[in-house]
Amino acid sequence: MPIQRPTWLAAYLPELDGLRGLAILWVVLYHCNPRLEGTWIHYASVWGWSGVILFFILSGFLITSNLLAARDKPRYYHNFHARRALRLWPVYLLVLATVYLNASWFVGNITVWDAIRTAPWLAYLLFIQNLFHLSLPAALGPTWALAIEEQYYFVWAPLVRMLRRPWMLALFLAAALAEGPLMRQTHFGWLTPTHTLIHLDGIAWGSLLALAMHTLRLSRRVWMGLGLGGMVLGIAAAGTIAGGTAYLDSALAVGYAGGILALIASTGSRNPVNAMLRSGPLAFYGRISYGLYMIHIMVFIYFGWFDLKMDPYGVAGNLAVVAFRLAASTALAAALWYGFESQILKLKKYF
Repeated sequence: MPIQRPTWLAAYLPELDGLRGLAILWVVLYHCNPRLEGTWIHYASVWGWSGVILFFILSGFLITSNLLAARDKPRYYHNFHARRALRLWPVYLLVLATVYLNASWFVGNITVWDAIRTAPWLAYLLFIQNLFHLSLPAALGPTWALAIEEQYYFVWAPLVRMLRRPWMLALFLAAALAEGPLMRQTHFGWLTPTHTLIHLDGIAWGSLLALAMHTLRLSRRVWMGLGLGGMVLGIAAAGTIAGGTAYLDSALAVGYAGGILALIASTGSRNPVNAMLRSGPLAFYGRISYGLYMIHIMVFIYFGWFDLKMDPYGVAGNLAVVAFRLAASTALAAALWYGFESQILKLKKYF
């Protein structure tokens, strides 16, 4: 069966920008969770950790779609890794430098030299910091998700190139989906909470969506039905039989993947959901999502003095802290995007 992008599926899906924006706002609220107790938004913020699953699914779908389109072209590896480096490394290196050159803020009561001397630089440079029980500065906590993506694509990109039959790729993805909950049930001492082997559900589902849509000749209406069915089934399972078990992440991944599939199948529609995701605040947050993800904990720490000033004011003070954190993080991430990231990403045209 040939691998070919459906004719109705555009190369750029603006709704996914809005969905990415929704995911990053959810993650930021999750990290503000203690400050939201006693408010109506607290319960939703508790689930904000699962916004990373959304990120993984989107990444798996978009990057696998690009890999499938490029797998027979020359300079496949060169172009792929160059584009990934342009997307990830500049902000990543900037964050590392900021954290360690301001050790008193972000590392602890330690000199800059001691912080740099004792940092796990090899782990940072190889994106393997999530595989070991390392004590990382809190500001670098979000880098575990980057590490998982880089490790996954280090294996997945060659497989897409070498395995010519779609069923072979599907078999690998099925194994990735199966091993996740199995590993989460183990108690191996070497497994960290952010280990790649227990967080592959989302990115594997995203890759599977891309592979299926490039090989199965189904109509948009059928894809829409499959997506809505998966979304209902996954969310229902997460709220019932999978809740509190090793299968919770799996159920959420099914539900989110179904929702994303339905959104992809409905791209361009004039309904309120698609319109809201295509433009406006959510699309803006989608554009700055990588920078916001990377720097928001750093911003929280840097402005910790504001938290202390608001502590005496109870719930009102907590809401002020959350609003201030969001405003400051948004401003910095926007400046990072327009003044730094977007300029570097212009170099992608050469790859």
